[in-house]
Amino acid sequence: MPLATTGELVTRAATARSAVAAFNVITLEHVEAVIAGAESLDTPVVLQVSENAVKFRQGRLHPLARAAVTAAERAAVPVALHLDHVQSDDLLRQAADAGFGSVMYDAAHLPYAENLAATRAAADWAHSQGLWIEAELGEVGGKQGRPPLDAHAPGARTDPAEARAFVTDSGVDALAVAIGSAHAMTERTATLDHDLLKRLATTLDVPLVLHGSSGVRDEELTAAVAGGIAKVNVGTALNVAMTGAIREYLAAHPEAVDPRTYLSAGRDAMVEAARRIIRLLGR
Repeated sequence: MPLATTGELVTRAATARSAVAAFNVITLEHVEAVIAGAESLDTPVVLQVSENAVKFRQGRLHPLARAAVTAAERAAVPVALHLDHVQSDDLLRQAADAGFGSVMYDAAHLPYAENLAATRAAADWAHSQGLWIEAELGEVGGKQGRPPLDAHAPGARTDPAEARAFVTDSGVDALAVAIGSAHAMTERTATLDHDLLKRLATTLDVPLVLHGSSGVRDEELTAAVAGGIAKVNVGTALNVAMTGAIREYLAAHPEAVDPRTYLSAGRDAMVEAARRIIRLLGR
């Protein structure tokens, strides 16, 4: 099946008042697990490769991207490929050639004016290449090992009026909003600000994205989708499932040395984790 685009999947989800699951992948096992989970539910999905994942892969984008493209094209459901949390302009400009249909340009750590200027330039370039572009306003903490922002810290929440101006002036196609989630959470204890989400959904005319969703409970996620979130990013939940399964397998089989044995256990666990999230978002 030809590659889908993130834009078409998100637009379709928003129209249906559901959300598309977007999973961050690091290994080929991640890619295979996400696609298998999506196929089992006959549901579209987004594969995301982050700048951090590229750094882990020795700074080379194309090997993992090409593997993901090949797997996506052979999937029985629509699969899109998204380059996530890009801060490097050099990496941004590799997106189209590597097979990505969309990018998330991350300048949210910068002061507003600098964030806007950098994002505007990124959006102009992305659109010239036919790429759909997402940005972030307000800071979803937890990246690069940093702790989540305090709920009352400056910049810890997305301001609706500021967001409307930002979207208009930057030209982005979607906005990741800071409403209480955080990246890299291994426990599901985040509480979302649904009143703020309602105001953002009323104020903005672009799809809204939730980052840091692994730390959000099921009922909070379904309420967020009902409140206007159309794309839900998930990464840590897959890693928790994979690592837990591998630990369990190696504890039970200390003699194991063939990585296919424990990687299979890890992949199977990620399939179930992906299935659970995909099913949840489609309710």
